[in-house]
Amino acid sequence: MADPTQSLLVLGASRGLGLGMTKEFLARGWAVVATSRGSSEGLAELKTRHPDRLRLETLDINDPAAARYLASGLGDKRVTILFVNAGVVDDKRPADQSEIDEFTRLMTTNALSPIRMIEIFAPLLATPGVIGVMSSGLGSVTNNTGGGWDVYRASKAALNTLLRSRAARHREGPAHLAIAPGWVRTDMGGPTASLDVATAMRGVADVLISRIGSSTCEYLDYKGSAVAW
Repeated sequence: MADPTQSLLVLGASRGLGLGMTKEFLARGWAVVATSRGSSEGLAELKTRHPDRLRLETLDINDPAAARYLASGLGDKRVTILFVNAGVVDDKRPADQSEIDEFTRLMTTNALSPIRMIEIFAPLLATPGVIGVMSSGLGSVTNNTGGGWDVYRASKAALNTLLRSRAARHREGPAHLAIAPGWVRTDMGGPTASLDVATAMRGVADVLISRIGSSTCEYLDYKGSAVAW
């Protein structure tokens, strides 16, 4: 049954997984605050269908000052789930061939900025609540037996480590979840991926909601199964 008192703040919702997550939680009756760097036809269409439950904001997660301004503008709003989805991919060259600027861009956007956003927006989190980040199965160090996607893998492994470090500093706090959504048909995943966005985000939503009230730090896939760190 829909619970209009439950709310999601998702950073990076203009398309793909973030847009799919927004759709899924709106379908469940939640209120959603969704951010994007620029205009999004998908979000605009959702806003026309859910004008009272969807709030759209502009944010580049690499801009901490803008994030602090947005957090202050949300005032006394409390969110049940804080989720950072935004991320980028590189041209998949081996790490030794990566340009320093490109390496820095991935590490900043995929690892450092999400943790900064969590610190900035965490005061808006309700009790109990959940903090989540969109990781990847490629972020698993244990499961990296084939190589490839070197810098992207490293950025997601760094994100997992930074999230786990934050959780260690907040042991009595909310659940911290690194989510590997599976191989999904998005611009990043490509047209031959095994999962559609709706299926993946339905599973991710179930996983996030199931951890409300816990204080765990977990690396999970869209089915709720543990992924090896």
